Amino acid sequence: MDVTHLPDLVDELLAAAREAHSGRAAHTLYGNSAHHLRQTVIALAAGHSLSEHNSPGEATLQVLTGRVTLVAGDDRWDGVVGDLAAVPDTRHSLLAQDDSVILLTVITGPQQP
Repeated sequence: MDVTHLPDLVDELLAAAREAHSGRAAHTLYGNSAHHLRQTVIALAAGHSLSEHNSPGEATLQVLTGRVTLVAGDDRWDGVVGDLAAVPDTRHSLLAQDDSVILLTVITGPQQP
């Protein structure tokens, strides 16, 4: 059984994001090209973002620490620790209001009609 202690990973990734020129760091917990489910922990230093992009499939975002803003067209969602949101199936971006870490869960396999 593969187990990850998320608080330790959160601390590690936040430290890496603060040092990175891009202001971000990530670690895939589960999933690769052989799986339909992928879970990735993403850390963003305050003020940094994931620029507008398409979703690779059905996805949710859970805020593990900090505050983030998810923007999809005219829709905007401000998430805080403990919040979980479905990621829109449209182009979207994510901005870290504070040093933040999210858990992104994505279904990468065939989607149901």
